[in-house]
Parts: sequence; C-alpha cells; structure tokens
Amino acid sequence: MTDREPILSLRSWIDDVDATGELTRVDGAHWDQELGAIAELSYRALVQKALLFDNITDYRPGLRVLTGSTGSAQRLGRTLRLGEGLDDAEVVARLRGKPSVWAAAAADLPAVVVDDAPLLQNVVEGDDINLLDFPVPMWHEDDGGRFIGTGCFVVTSDPETGQVNGGCYRMQVQDDGRSVTISAVPGKHGAQNIAKWFELHGKAPVTVSFGHDPVLLVTGGTEVPGGISELDYAGAIVGERVPVVLGTDTELPIPAGSEFAIEGWLTPDNLRDEGPFGEWTGYYSGSQRPILNMEITKLYHRDDPIILGAPPGKPPHDYSYMRTIMKSAMIEDDLIAAGVNGVQKAWAHESGGGRLLVAVAITQKYAGHARQVAHLTAQLPTAAYMNRYVVVVDDDIDVSSLDEVVWAMCTRSDPAQDIDILRRTWGSKLDPLVPDGETPHNSRAIIDACIPYERRSTFPKVSQGDPAYLAKVARDWSHVLT
Repeated sequence: MTDREPILSLRSWIDDVDATGELTRVDGAHWDQELGAIAELSYRALVQKALLFDNITDYRPGLRVLTGSTGSAQRLGRTLRLGEGLDDAEVVARLRGKPSVWAAAAADLPAVVVDDAPLLQNVVEGDDINLLDFPVPMWHEDDGGRFIGTGCFVVTSDPETGQVNGGCYRMQVQDDGRSVTISAVPGKHGAQNIAKWFELHGKAPVTVSFGHDPVLLVTGGTEVPGGISELDYAGAIVGERVPVVLGTDTELPIPAGSEFAIEGWLTPDNLRDEGPFGEWTGYYSGSQRPILNMEITKLYHRDDPIILGAPPGKPPHDYSYMRTIMKSAMIEDDLIAAGVNGVQKAWAHESGGGRLLVAVAITQKYAGHARQVAHLTAQLPTAAYMNRYVVVVDDDIDVSSLDEVVWAMCTRSDPAQDIDILRRTWGSKLDPLVPDGETPHNSRAIIDACIPYERRSTFPKVSQGDPAYLAKVARDWSHVLT
C-alpha cells in the first residue's frame, strides 16, 4: 500500500484548505439534526468556512463528516484548480471559457485503472455491511431518514457503449444500514443508463463514492456534456488522469482517492419508501414514495473514513454557491458556442438554486435578438432542467446583481408584450408546485428586459454618474465613503 495520497484525495484537499485558514474543526456535534443545523447556520455566516466534524455523538473519534466544501471563492477556486486566494470576481473571470476547454480536453485524459488504493484497506461483505457504522447525519428535522448520499459520486454505465457516467444523487440509508436508495433524477444520464440496463439485463450495476475531492461534487452535480465521463472531465480540470479501482463485482470504477465506497446492483422490483428530504428548492420534496434500492455487495473504506456532506436546503445551502458559479459559466459557454453574437454574461442566480432563474446580458445587434437569446437559453442542455425564468437584459446591467436585473425588468419590459410562456417543459418531482403523482412538467417565463430595439437611440438616459468619474470621486473621497 503506497503512502502517497492518490489524485482527488479528500485528505489532500482538506490539508490544502486548512493551510489557508478556511477550515473549522467541530467536536461533539450529534448526528441527529445538530450537525446539519450547525452546517446550515454556517452557510449564512458572514465568513463561511468548511466544517470538519469529529467526535460525533455515538461514534468514535476519527469518523468524520465534512460540509461546506465549495461554499467560498477561495475553496471553489482551489477545487477547480483556478488558483489560490481568489475572490468572487476572480473566480468568475478565471472560469470564463473553462467548461468548453475542459470538455475538449477530457478525451485526452481518460481515467486510469490502478490496482492499489487506500480505499482497499478495509473490504466488508455480506451481513457485515452496515452503513450506520459510520456517522450518517439526519440533516433536517423532517427528513424521512438518514441520508448518506448528499456529496456522493454515483457511477453507472451505458450497457451498450460502456460509457461511464458519474452523478450526485440523494441516497437514504435503508434496512437498518444494510441497503440504500438511489434517487436518480429522471432524464439525466445516470437514470437513462439504469433504465437501459434494466431493459437489456434486468439489473443495473452501480458504484458509489461517499468521500472524495469536491471536484467530483462539481462534475457530478452539474451538466457535463453528453458523451463525456465526469471522471475524465475531472481529469481535465486537475490536468491529470484520475486513478480508479474497479469494483470486483460490478467492474465499474471507483475513484482511487475515495474514502468510503460501495458497489452493488439495482433491480426494478427492489424498492423502498424514500423521503421526504429538504431539497435545494428550499422545500421538503413531498411524501414518501418507492425508490430503487441498492443491494450492496461490497463496502470499501479507508481507516477512519471521512464522509463528504453536501446537504441542500433553502438557499444559501452547501453547494448553491458552487452551482451558481459553474452553471453560469456553462450556460455562457453554450450560448457562445451556439453562435449567437453579442452575449456578454450569463448568471444562474443562487436564490433560484442555480437553476430556476437565469439572467443573460447581451449587446443588442438586431430586432428580435433578445428573444432569440432568451428562448435558446431556456432550452439549453445546461439550463433546461427545472428552469422557471429567463431574463435577458442590456449590457449595462450586471446580471449577477438581482437589484439591477429587477430594475431592468421593472423599467424596460412591458408585461403585455415582453413576457413569453413556454409550457410542458422539463420539470422535476422536486418542484414544490408539482403535486405528488403528477407528471413533472413545468412552464417557464421568457422576459425581454432589454430597451426596445427600435427605441435604443431615444430611450431616456440612465440617471447615474459616468463610471470613470464615479471611480475618481470614490478615490478622492474614500475617507468619507469607507
């Protein structure tokens, strides 16, 4: 067993973040709600640090849970290998154009199979498997159970092509720790793979990592382009091939840097009631319903494994900052790749969970330009899932500022002619507006909040100082203004 930490080791990530002062250790929290409540309060703090929980009630020291991994510019910048010590603006600037670069580079950095990893220090099988031997939190008061899968990385494959997919899905512990449900999102690649395995073979293999470098939370929790493995995409981000070990039963990859992983099988008739769970929309996701339950054949873990937690909830939550930054960059890249001129910036607002509200700034080039961009944005692969509002504004509006976007909506759009409605679009059962049992369609509003194209030269001038003059005054009078 090598002493060198594998690439995408969570321990290496923790050591690096600890050295920057962005990690707080928490001792003695209870796994039943208290740990989750401390994490929730931390997301709202003025200075939001990653939390490493140890000495968790009912568990021996060394069995730890990490939260808040991607909740600041410094930590997200480090995770995406964009640089150290970055602020919000610097992360956004350095991320611009990166998703398309990573997508192009992924094919040259495929995951590589290795025979050895710290993960193999302990292999548990059969009746000895118990997920509750580890400090799985009860995150929210009204959750239906203990959810081990929040920052997890769930690996499936296409049975015909062998293409591997990695997704981040919620997973609830079942059968007193002997099994676990996987709530794969309908329409996403993982769910499609599972359905195809069921059709062809009657069962589907799965591996899951529960502790790893948060770059896999990023790739598993955002829309990586189809046909690209999230492991290869992660390799493009870090600039190295990701080492993996293969599950001995499923032959699916597990990141070699994982702390704690399982492998096993899903079958169409193995179901357990799952939920509710406090979701990223800010609401509990409805009543209990049957979900595919994983038969665990093997459990692998390092000595004293660390669980990567990423509990959602009312924004801001554990990964809402990350999703906003990443999806904004991906949407912007996709719009530019589509060949539409004049796109300046896209922003998937955190208050909408990085999905429900997207604003795009453009430099208007022709009549109808704003509507074209708005309708295209609403159905982009990176934006279509559970989007509810798309607002297009002029390039003098900072799309990352809700105040500016709302000001443009209030003063440059007329509801009667500037709002289009798309119906029966891609929604989700997580949508609090979708009643239990109904097909999860949603509608979305397209709002043209640009100055009317034909009135650009005659529209009233904005009442604010020239930016250069304001900057000079700010410097000259800083003793008054700070």
